[in-house]
Amino acid sequence: MKVQKDKHWITMYSVTAVLLIAVHYILELEFFDRWDAYVPFLKKLSLSLFLISLIFLISKIIERVVNTQTRLEGDRYNLLRIIRFLAIVFSLIVVISFLFKSLYAAALSVGLFSLVVGFALQAPITSFIAWIYLIFRRSYLVGDRIQINGLRGDVVEISYLDTSILECSGDYLGNDRRSGRIIRFPNSLILREEVINYSGPQIPFIWNETALQIAYTSDLQFVEDCLLKAALNDFKQHYPERASDNLGIWEPAVYFRINTFAWMEAVISYPVEPFDTTGRRNRVLKEALPMLNAAPDKVKFPEGALR
Repeated sequence: MKVQKDKHWITMYSVTAVLLIAVHYILELEFFDRWDAYVPFLKKLSLSLFLISLIFLISKIIERVVNTQTRLEGDRYNLLRIIRFLAIVFSLIVVISFLFKSLYAAALSVGLFSLVVGFALQAPITSFIAWIYLIFRRSYLVGDRIQINGLRGDVVEISYLDTSILECSGDYLGNDRRSGRIIRFPNSLILREEVINYSGPQIPFIWNETALQIAYTSDLQFVEDCLLKAALNDFKQHYPERASDNLGIWEPAVYFRINTFAWMEAVISYPVEPFDTTGRRNRVLKEALPMLNAAPDKVKFPEGALR
């Protein structure tokens, strides 16, 4: 769909550029000598519009190459944003050169305009600078799950001034599922707040843990074996391509700690994709609890008046 759309724009800009350059040279014919007062203006206008069409034609050709050759969604999104921004900048340069005959006058006017706008639009300019920082620093990309200033969600858009995320958890959920709400915050926020990106060095996984309360008299080795078995079975079933790799760096682990309410806690720590934290926890518990409940002589849980 994107390739067809790019092809449509490339055709349109190509035809427009050809027509405009044709108009530019047709105006040199003797037939138009009677309009000497307007011909220079029309020639300059047609040439300027031709250059703008050419700039957008080149940008669309580059966009098509990026869409077909770049595999990572986040990188593709950033490259397309840069291409469109540069096309707008070069087009503005053409417009300014059309409006001003003298480059010195143009530079002076742009300088004064920039000074006034800089004072009036400090916040948007800061957000735009933050966008440039994001492009090169790659603090997060489209598709990443991030947390910033208490906001958590999946990045769906990084515009020149703000970022949009699909909220996870939030006010109505107690898990990491998407809430259905969109949060937009200014890019300038990343310059003064810490950004937590779920796409860390162990992509595609982060580490999560689930705790079970058990009695001190439980068979700890048996509990550990059951939890590890449940976690490993789920990993092999839902991440078979990863399980065939070196499982050592993603090996689950069990540790025990004292609970505030006098019970012991058995904690299973395991790798999980950020979008699957709730689902993986449920699957591990559904497999581990029947094994533990099947051996009441080895495992005792809080129950009745002892909850």
